[in-house]
Amino acid sequence: MLEDKKTKVKITFFVILVGISSMFVAIVTDHWAVLSARLERLNSTCDTAHLGLWRLCKKSIFIAEDDYQGTACGPLSLPGAENCSYFRHFTSKEEAEVFEVTTQKEYNISAAAIAIFSLAFMVLGTLCLLGAFGKGRDYLLRPSGMFYAFAGLCIVISVEVMRQSVKRMINSEETVWMDYYYSWSFACACSAFILLFLSGVGLLIVSMPHMPRNPWETCMDAEAEPID
Repeated sequence: MLEDKKTKVKITFFVILVGISSMFVAIVTDHWAVLSARLERLNSTCDTAHLGLWRLCKKSIFIAEDDYQGTACGPLSLPGAENCSYFRHFTSKEEAEVFEVTTQKEYNISAAAIAIFSLAFMVLGTLCLLGAFGKGRDYLLRPSGMFYAFAGLCIVISVEVMRQSVKRMINSEETVWMDYYYSWSFACACSAFILLFLSGVGLLIVSMPHMPRNPWETCMDAEAEPID
């Protein structure tokens, strides 16, 4: 690999590591979205929740007059009793009634599965990229770029599935949630999509063969044929 190309690949690899770290944080945390129930009256308890790919955590907050900020319950930073439930294919009836898991667990399980696919593409891309630093293995840059681009596409699909899950929870008559906003785990996933997808495209561009700047460059570089 040429020194100029190696420098570009190293910079791209650093950006990729940032993207992988962001996606890992998004997958293992549960602050993709924060949900709030309607605040019926002051000096009483209300419900708020935050959810991720794997679980939903419900929190009961006591809202005093000094903490009042609107018609929705919150903010989430106020103290309160918290209880969490993991999304599973099979959920008990009691747990489903408490956490409204039946409303969105199919969406969240799908989003989590797609996120796992993105991790698999990241691993494959990293293996190819590390192998490309070996002598005469520049050809591994192209599959590496494709794997990272595929990882980015999987991430954006997972993000969209999560968005649909949150909207379904808000619009459903079976839940108490009336307001929501996307939190820092969601921002990490979006950042990972941008970094990995653009880095994958960048590796594909770097792996392309050198194109002559002038039409006659290739002819000038060609060896002269011997004259009999």
